[in-house]
Amino acid sequence: MSTLSDQAVLQTIFNPNNPFGNNFGLEAEVDLTDDDSKFDPVLVQQAKQLELHGVSLAESGSVDAAVEVFTRAIAILPERASGYNNRAQSLRLMGDTTGAKSDLNKAVDLSEGRGRTASLALVQRGLLYRLYGQDEEALQDFRKAADLGNRFAKYQVTIMNPYAALCNRMLAKMVANLRNPEPPTTPSV
Repeated sequence: MSTLSDQAVLQTIFNPNNPFGNNFGLEAEVDLTDDDSKFDPVLVQQAKQLELHGVSLAESGSVDAAVEVFTRAIAILPERASGYNNRAQSLRLMGDTTGAKSDLNKAVDLSEGRGRTASLALVQRGLLYRLYGQDEEALQDFRKAADLGNRFAKYQVTIMNPYAALCNRMLAKMVANLRNPEPPTTPSV
């Protein structure tokens, strides 16, 4: 019987371009939530409203304005991780990877590595690590996010496995040979 990790590797080999759907039940997305119960509900609602507005601004291309709105949300509840995670995304879109990484570190710390925000922040930080060639650090973050049930993180862990990469190359070569077989050679007389 194969483990879930073995199944994930096989899934990647046979469906290398399909990380998000049709995984035949191999991965279940976990419905994560953040525990905001330690905060004043009125302040949480205000911060969430600002974050929704910030996301809307970022999606419409007003990334500078989005950063300002996320900063206001953080000012309302500076111990809540979500605002830092959202601001990090906008900072990254602006090219400020140093600021983004700082906010992601804060989001992971404040979330204590649990919940939806931790999952998203770990993935974002893992992507930044990959951008700078820090694959070991990226893999650590992707594994933590995968443990939280993040499907994208599970896919990243799988494709960063050197054995899976080798199998993918071998399989691709074999499929290419099946699609375009070399003509038989005739012996010279």
